[in-house]
Amino acid sequence: MAFHRHTGPGSYTVGTMSERFDCHYCRDPLQGKKYVQKEGRHCCVKCFDKFCANTCIECKKPIGADSKELHFKNRYWHDNCFRCFKCYTSLVNEPFMLRENNKVWCSNCTAAEDAPRCKGCFKPIIAGDQNVEYKKMVWHKDCFTCSQCKQVIGSGSFFPKGDDFYCVSCHEHKFAKTCAKCKNPITSGGLTYQEQPWHSECFICSNCKKQLGGKRFTAVEDQFYCVECYKECVAKKCAGCKNPITGFGRGTSVVNYEDESWHDYCFKCTKCARGLANKRFVCHNGKIYCAECPKRL
Repeated sequence: MAFHRHTGPGSYTVGTMSERFDCHYCRDPLQGKKYVQKEGRHCCVKCFDKFCANTCIECKKPIGADSKELHFKNRYWHDNCFRCFKCYTSLVNEPFMLRENNKVWCSNCTAAEDAPRCKGCFKPIIAGDQNVEYKKMVWHKDCFTCSQCKQVIGSGSFFPKGDDFYCVSCHEHKFAKTCAKCKNPITSGGLTYQEQPWHSECFICSNCKKQLGGKRFTAVEDQFYCVECYKECVAKKCAGCKNPITGFGRGTSVVNYEDESWHDYCFKCTKCARGLANKRFVCHNGKIYCAECPKRL
């Protein structure tokens, strides 16, 4: 008796009968014929295909005694039906994944299906692909482009605006404020003076060129001066103490008379030293007096 064995949950043996046996189902003699032995019963090939064969989960047809059968977790396939659901590649002797609806997938298609999807082209991002991630979204590197010029941003700097993304150049021209001095866009930092934007490096002392951001300064006819330069180069000298009148600190009020200026606390009577700011005074021989002292001279 020649035979070969099919293994698995519903194993059976196929052979050629040399002894006197009848088919368990149709009772036809099996001597000299091909037969199948399953669960201790002998049957002809025709009856096996009709009553005993497993059903292929893919094509829904019986897997005959002459067919090659594959099985996994109580599921059966013809060997030529055991193909990837997605790419139709044969999975005989290949790694596979059993997914929903009893469909088998190859490892490549499984990885692609489970991979995150590019926000740009909506195709999967496979392990090893260069990509850009931002706030739980992901793009292929070449799909991450500027919403304005459509050039690839890739791993470069960008500015998000709602659902759009802009390269540095397009963001500057479309959204950035323009510096009141140099008229170029302010891309980061900067400051505001009298409701006008400035680059920090443009808002400087007109004399020593030091940046004035966060420091005390004085504006004179659209020019800006730090405290030191204003004292040395611009401020009038007090006719009383001969020091600069800066407008900072003590004596911010200034008294002007003819071509001279005084700190308010320096404008006093030459004889009695009484303060004369906002009071009547007399000028005699180039000196300042209160209304009473000239009478005593």
